Amino acid sequence: MVVGDMENEADERAAPHTAKPRYEQGTMREDAEEIVGDPLRILHRQSEASASKTQLDHVADSFHGDTEKLMRERSIRTNRRTRFINCITRDDVDIAQLRKLAWNGVPDELRPLAWPLLLGYLPLPKATRTSTLARKRREYASLAETTFARGREGLDQLIWHQIEIDVPRTRPGVRLWMQGCTQRSLERILYVWAIRHPASGYVQGINDLATPFFQVFLSAYIDTDPEEFDTSLLSDNIRMAVEADTFWCLSRLLDGIQDNYIAGQPGIHRSVKRMAELVARIDAPLAAHLELENVEFMQFAFRWMNCLLMREISVQNTIRMWDTYLAEGTDAFSQFHLYVCSAFLVRWSKKLQEMDFQGIIMFLQSLPTQDWTDHEIEMLLSEAFVHYSTWHNAQSHFGK
Repeated sequence: MVVGDMENEADERAAPHTAKPRYEQGTMREDAEEIVGDPLRILHRQSEASASKTQLDHVADSFHGDTEKLMRERSIRTNRRTRFINCITRDDVDIAQLRKLAWNGVPDELRPLAWPLLLGYLPLPKATRTSTLARKRREYASLAETTFARGREGLDQLIWHQIEIDVPRTRPGVRLWMQGCTQRSLERILYVWAIRHPASGYVQGINDLATPFFQVFLSAYIDTDPEEFDTSLLSDNIRMAVEADTFWCLSRLLDGIQDNYIAGQPGIHRSVKRMAELVARIDAPLAAHLELENVEFMQFAFRWMNCLLMREISVQNTIRMWDTYLAEGTDAFSQFHLYVCSAFLVRWSKKLQEMDFQGIIMFLQSLPTQDWTDHEIEMLLSEAFVHYSTWHNAQSHFGK
């Protein structure tokens, strides 16, 4: 189990931002094309932005009474960024150090650099990173071109039909995912993955799992909220880079949880069974009440395992959660996630014990997490870690 330094990072989104150059309906980095060839260029722009931000912070402090607290929070943010940057820019990245740092969250602007390293998509030695990235992107472009060379008629119609149904339903109401350009990228990613994994093919829910990666990699090239960005403004070069990086990182994630998506989805059934056993030990009164009301864990927890809680929390919340999952290793998406789901359920214990069957099911299908921030996610992860530390090595509680 990897645990980082337990210092809380202040919410960076509340910090003032400098004005950015706007291009049509989007806000892109001026050096976006250069970043495609060398992602470490993100750090050059970040150092300039940090200098401007420091000046603004000093001005902002003069308007607040608690200057000492603000300065301390800014110092923590700066120190964490510095440690991340020092780690990522080493000639050979120390993966243990990167995991320790990432456990408590990766700064937004550094995720496009940190996530591929944590997933093993990019090599740790800096000298081979750029060439490896270019090769993997060419490989994906070749796969996509070959796969779609004969048009729709050359596709597996059953798989393609399900993807066509699911893609427009992905993140409903979010501008990024309502755009045709983004949807075409997601269709290609999902279909190419499906034909490369015939044991499972495409399964509903995989579309959701691609969205955090797409948004993180898109963020490397723009200076605005990815969910509000018009992807039709991207050059083909940038769009294919985002698409390829999303594809390979999604593939890495799914390799660790493929039992969730093969015939019968045995991985999910196994996880739901273990979750029921775990909750019975963590919160016996809640487990007893659910049993009394004839509530079966499969009725709500199947989706929690299948979509990794993405239907219950926002993409922003998911991205923060995945910082910790990736720090733990790809098996965290099955192992540690079990403890997160258990802690997530127990969080609502008091309310649930006051409800009957219908109330419980309705509540769990529409949980009040709309206003959750990183703070709530970090509390959930901390609670899950306590359960993990207590029960993970006590295998007898999982039944044989």
